Amino acid sequence: MAEQTTYTFITRSVGETQRLAEAIGKMAEPGDVLTLSGDLGAGKTSFTQGLARGLGVPGVVNSPTFTIIKEYSGHLPLYHMDVYRMEDMGEDLGFDEYFYGDGMTVVEWPQMIAEQLPPERCDIVITRDNENTRTFVFTPHGSRYQKVCEAIANEHPSN
Repeated sequence: MAEQTTYTFITRSVGETQRLAEAIGKMAEPGDVLTLSGDLGAGKTSFTQGLARGLGVPGVVNSPTFTIIKEYSGHLPLYHMDVYRMEDMGEDLGFDEYFYGDGMTVVEWPQMIAEQLPPERCDIVITRDNENTRTFVFTPHGSRYQKVCEAIANEHPSN
């Protein structure tokens, strides 16, 4: 099996994190799925806020911690999932309707529903290096996400 290509980006402020994500939001297509992994405080919500801005979502975007899924309207709908509290792994919440729907889906804590994730997606691991600096490692699964990662790498070269 070929080695998986990854893309690494470093941001040094919440603003840089949001601009990185905004660029992805501007390239979004219906059915896009991103997963976000990282400890509490790593920047998952800040990243999603940038995606929302790129999608033209007005208003406040915050973590759907207690609701599991929040939906936002923009140029494309944004489906923001926080599945951390999913206790019953077999529970069907209709994820496919989101994953293969007309918007972009962001899944926080994807390991909780790993078996339900679509095979084509982009996995993003966020590491909090210090108070302001974050390292993002993107792993694209599928040619669509490979192209998005390449475009982002050209726009935001690693530093």
